[in-house]
Amino acid sequence: MTLQTKLDHLFQSAVDQGDVPGVVAVVVDRDGSRYEGAFGKRNLTADAPMTVDTVAWIASMTKAITAACAMQLVEQGKLDLHSPASQWVPMLAEAQVLTGWDADGQPILRPPRQPVTLHHLLTHTAGFSYEFWNADILRYQQVMGIPGAASCERRALTTPMLFDPGERWEYGISIDFAGMAVEAVSGKSLSQYMREALFEPLGMRDSAMKIRPDMRARLASMHARDAEGGLAPMEFELPQEPEVELGGGALYSTASDYARFIRMVLNRGELDGQRVLAASTVDLMCRNAIGDLTIPKLTSVLPAFSHDIEFLPGVKKGWGYSWLINLEPVPGGRSAGSLFWAGLSNSYFWIDPSRGIGGVYISQIVPFADPKSLALFAAFEAAVYEYC
Repeated sequence: MTLQTKLDHLFQSAVDQGDVPGVVAVVVDRDGSRYEGAFGKRNLTADAPMTVDTVAWIASMTKAITAACAMQLVEQGKLDLHSPASQWVPMLAEAQVLTGWDADGQPILRPPRQPVTLHHLLTHTAGFSYEFWNADILRYQQVMGIPGAASCERRALTTPMLFDPGERWEYGISIDFAGMAVEAVSGKSLSQYMREALFEPLGMRDSAMKIRPDMRARLASMHARDAEGGLAPMEFELPQEPEVELGGGALYSTASDYARFIRMVLNRGELDGQRVLAASTVDLMCRNAIGDLTIPKLTSVLPAFSHDIEFLPGVKKGWGYSWLINLEPVPGGRSAGSLFWAGLSNSYFWIDPSRGIGGVYISQIVPFADPKSLALFAAFEAAVYEYC
């Protein structure tokens, strides 16, 4: 059996069993594609099939792309990793640390003991969180009338820190501020900067925050899984005229486009003769940047958005600029030093620089960390390592 046959059977079976409405998967090495496949439907109530060029919301898979943009500007001396980021994003100077709640249920805040840096933002050690995984942030939003992160409103970025910068790791809105820093020093919107500095040189023609008409014609619908395990399409789309272009999760893209970004990383900053990052910069992005800090389990406080999830339990993990790094080999899978992250829509990617391979898995399902999606992604990855 070949890798093509193995994966085609795996994904078709998952669709036939109703585990996922549709999925696109791509496997690449430094030189090109090892596998491409698309299965199921873009919308369970319509006939359009998933195709390799199906457009999907990739959510937090945006973060690695925003980090690459920021690191380009670090190379150019327009940003730096370790000075106060408030010089580029003034609202960071106003951010305070939440220490508790008073007798009237109002937040108790204090200034942070040190300023937030770009390093803190790219490594999720700035102190910020998401309402999906932190009850205090959700409570703060409710008490103070702050909209959720997906609103793309500036006020959504006024939630407090939970600790002093550098103290621990907490997943949250930090990369949105990194995107604002990119805008400040480039003089361009984040989406324009991404297009000119990354997408056009890399040939990523279907990656954008604003969905073009030709992209919309290939757009997959979001699906929600109910308590009985069933799936149904739901209305969901990020604002197309946002107040803030969120570097943490606003991109729409395709599996084949994201695979080109992965190949650039595997080639240490270059793809098809186009260099977008220095090799030394990519090496820096791929190193653990949080020392001995730990990556904890993400515990959901909004079950409609996410299940609880701990990636690679029992494996020592770090964080780079900006992705999870397994610091030990994964039995039967990724080499030590591999890179990984995901999007709220149950889309996932990994990059294994040691083996020179990477994979993209795109679906459109909520809640995040959907058990059937995780099992399918794990089987996909295991098959790749069996044959590659």
